[in-house]
Amino acid sequence: MDKPVLVVMAAGMGSRFGGLKQITPVDEQGDSLMDFSLYDARQTGFETVVFVIKEAIEADFRARVGDRVARHFDVRYAFQELDRLPAGYSVPEGRVKPWGTGHAIACAAEQIDGPFAVINADDFYGRTAFQEIYDFLAGDHSPGEQAMVGYLLRNTVTEHGYVTRGVCQVEGGYLTGIVERTRIERRDGGIAYTEDGETFHPLPEDTVVSMNLWGFQRGMLAEFTGRFSAFLDEQLPRNPLRCEYYLPSVAGAQIQEGRGTVRVFTTPDSWHGVTYREDLGAVRAAIAQMKAEGRYPEQLWK
Repeated sequence: MDKPVLVVMAAGMGSRFGGLKQITPVDEQGDSLMDFSLYDARQTGFETVVFVIKEAIEADFRARVGDRVARHFDVRYAFQELDRLPAGYSVPEGRVKPWGTGHAIACAAEQIDGPFAVINADDFYGRTAFQEIYDFLAGDHSPGEQAMVGYLLRNTVTEHGYVTRGVCQVEGGYLTGIVERTRIERRDGGIAYTEDGETFHPLPEDTVVSMNLWGFQRGMLAEFTGRFSAFLDEQLPRNPLRCEYYLPSVAGAQIQEGRGTVRVFTTPDSWHGVTYREDLGAVRAAIAQMKAEGRYPEQLWK
């Protein structure tokens, strides 16, 4: 059986953050949150990593991340660019926004040769989450059996603005539906989302949400590539400059069509991430505390 592959989505330039948050140091040794995810992934069994990046940041990314971990992983690169489109399609005039997380996986398809996990570059997931996904992918499953790690909403929001989360419906440990909410924030002592910036809808704090830690069988690559054209046909006329092809929408479509299942592993762990530059202080303090507790060595990549 092919060994599980880790796919790291790192092509976003971090417009709200104001820079390359994927490689911003969060400890005194210069490690980023991505380094901690890679360290946890390696400890749980992953040996191959595919970085999905933009060609414009390749040199800096290799120097600050890829080359450092190349002694521990088989490192591969895939490039997510606006013009990576199916034949017959072109980038709408004025479009600068990336096509989304589903497009990232489609761009990486040629580099993935086994079942694969997917993570964001700028989120901290924790060792347990990686172990759950690795063990699932290393098991014997049918092509239609996928998995994800779900987090409690209250553990995934920031005090400094809004976040995007996949809001999940879970029954009996399996995903039955998922909706991408692009603006979730704390308001008046609770958490709510809005679609128009004016009307807010409350969300329970124990709502299960996706942080884009997924485990897919290799056959899902055909789903990500194959559904992209239909997405473009439907969404380009409506919103040519900002529509996004979300990873969860592909998994959700399979569920709705009765063609697959998604096992949900839930974790009570708190999310750590850098959506805004103001988040850095709290993240650095959390990393320092975990090192003091012995959960991580002082230097990750000795």
